[in-house]
Amino acid sequence: MGILEVKGINKRFGGLQALGDVNLSVQENTVHAIIGPNGAGKSTLLNVLVGKLIPDSGSVMFDGKSVLGLKPFEITQMGISRVFQTPEIFINLTVMENVLIPCFAKRDGAYRLHALESFASEKDMIEQAEKMLEEVNMLDKRHMIASSMSRGDKRRLEMAMCLVQEPRLLLLDEPTAGMARADTENTIQLLKDIRTQRGITMAIIEHDMNVVFSLADRITVLAQGMPLVEDTPDKIKNHPKVREAYLGEAQV
Repeated sequence: MGILEVKGINKRFGGLQALGDVNLSVQENTVHAIIGPNGAGKSTLLNVLVGKLIPDSGSVMFDGKSVLGLKPFEITQMGISRVFQTPEIFINLTVMENVLIPCFAKRDGAYRLHALESFASEKDMIEQAEKMLEEVNMLDKRHMIASSMSRGDKRRLEMAMCLVQEPRLLLLDEPTAGMARADTENTIQLLKDIRTQRGITMAIIEHDMNVVFSLADRITVLAQGMPLVEDTPDKIKNHPKVREAYLGEAQV
């Protein structure tokens, strides 16, 4: 059984079947990519996983516990963090201030320490935030205002904001979207380093196949909201069903 188990997920929007009987098993300490043509249901599935959408039927289990019906911040507290397609940062704050914010989570009407609740002082939190920035090679930019940074650096900052919450599962929604090639390659390497150093499980949605094949251990292909095929990257590359879904080619 995987750390994330998705079984029989269905979701309709009016007459549109966005997801149809989707099953997914993400094994611990792996990178599992979810790919498919536009409109395949990838973003809908991700929004179900992070609590933004409730499916019509099916189950989502993380580490043996259901996440359905939980609010997004409760899912974060369980150990799931999300990297958005457009970096979700506080652009008018400094890099350091951005990383300190996730140290707190709103719970029961009051702000309490979440991932860093064992830290006794503000000094401890600052030291942990600096450690996260060093891990993503941004410690020298800790006093910069976030809005002044490149998209690649904003992505690194968002990664640090996720890592400070000490997640076990990182969900990434097109983490290299809109990046120059150099920033894309740096992001690929950063994700590889995070996996090596922390053993964090990742589920990634990405259109750039270079990113997918550079990172993924396992790939699930969706088409029109339905699971098409799941296999290793080597077998996915030339799979006739995948070629048909992406290129409109007849199956062999």
